[in-house]
Amino acid sequence: MDPEQTDTTLLVHPRVLTDFLDFNDFLDVADMALRQLGLEGTLQIASFHPQFQFAGTAADDITNYTNRSPWPTLHLIRESSIDRAVAAFPEAEAIYERNIETLERLGLDGWQRLFPDLPTPNKP
Repeated sequence: MDPEQTDTTLLVHPRVLTDFLDFNDFLDVADMALRQLGLEGTLQIASFHPQFQFAGTAADDITNYTNRSPWPTLHLIRESSIDRAVAAFPEAEAIYERNIETLERLGLDGWQRLFPDLPTPNKP
């Protein structure tokens, strides 16, 4: 597809891969499909999940919320789009770091006040 028409795509799975460990295992399959299709270096897959958890963190660690979403989601991103974004904002890693700092200041209580209808580890 022409990047002028479609630059990014979200694949949202509200009824499948609802278990985070299954979803995480599926990411290996998705990455393998990119390689087999010859799209490695052209596309990247970013993942988001309601139960997203970074390795080495507790389920209720607020930093996990940088990759949480209402439903299991794969974000297909063109590598060239990432390159353009980095050129426009050369310290792109600062965005991620600032997001973590903001969530740490907000805490779970603040998150729940902002998004009362979304599930959290402390609230079904």
